[in-house]
Amino acid sequence: MKANVHPTYFEKAQVVCVCGNKFTVGSTRENIHVELCYKCHPFYTGEQRFVDTASRIQKFQTKQKKATDYKQVVTKKKEEQRKQQEGPKSLREMLIGLK
Repeated sequence: MKANVHPTYFEKAQVVCVCGNKFTVGSTRENIHVELCYKCHPFYTGEQRFVDTASRIQKFQTKQKKATDYKQVVTKKKEEQRKQQEGPKSLREMLIGLK
């Protein structure tokens, strides 16, 4: 077995959150900085807060809006095509249409 290949393990590694919460864990790094922890994460707090670093939520909402608009346009086109293709189906309907 080779000696000195494993990293140093810190039993009291300090974890610091953006909200100011600090706690200790075991890790190979002495100090760990995180953006979310159990005190500020929406799942644990019950409040809905978005952590949006690259405006991903806004991009998703614009894509969703474009998709709904596109779907409406496509359904209108299909409806128009169906109306155009619907012609009289029998001789009786053709004669009724002449009146």
